[in-house]
Amino acid sequence: MFDFLDGYDVLGAFWMTVKLTALSAVGSLIWGTVLAGMRVSPVPLLRGFGTAYVNIVRNIPLTVIILFCSAGLADVFGVTLGTEDFKVQGFRLAVLGLVAYTAAFVCEALRSGINTVPLGQAEAARALGLSFTQTLTLVVLPQAFRSVIGPLANVLIALTKNTTVAAAIGVAEAAYLMKTMIENEAQTLLIGAVFAFGFVVLTLPTGLILGWLGKRLAVKR
Repeated sequence: MFDFLDGYDVLGAFWMTVKLTALSAVGSLIWGTVLAGMRVSPVPLLRGFGTAYVNIVRNIPLTVIILFCSAGLADVFGVTLGTEDFKVQGFRLAVLGLVAYTAAFVCEALRSGINTVPLGQAEAARALGLSFTQTLTLVVLPQAFRSVIGPLANVLIALTKNTTVAAAIGVAEAAYLMKTMIENEAQTLLIGAVFAFGFVVLTLPTGLILGWLGKRLAVKR
């Protein structure tokens, strides 16, 4: 029944999806945290930049961002990201686009978590002489992260599915291989079922584990 899989590196394609997801998740978590800090910063310029970035990026289709990273940064501005290999360059540009897009959603999830931290804790930290940065990193963010593990899990699951957009710039991940197989093989339904099952295997454990972790680490108030 599954003879049509012979000659195709399905596991390799899903491994590429895993690498895209993992690197983009780390990058978007870092950049999203910085943006969240900007959104609650006492400096108007930083607040304005954070607000503008989130509102603009969230309303741009991911496909447009990925294509801009490839056609705009690479082809027009000559950004190579340290490599002349076309495949490696496409992978890195895809990660860059996914980080830029996903960080906006990470930022809003974290900002909602920051809003759950009682104001008195920040005031107490400032009374002890801590700066805004120290208050944010030592007092507020640790509690905010614990309260938004569930929403961040949803963002990670969405990111896993969004990696399929990287196929638009030739990154050989799962969706790219699926498109190739559909063009070459007659088993369209089976091909779709195989790749759908693959994405369920990638996303379902993530949701279950992070959901359990969110309940275990939830801040008791």
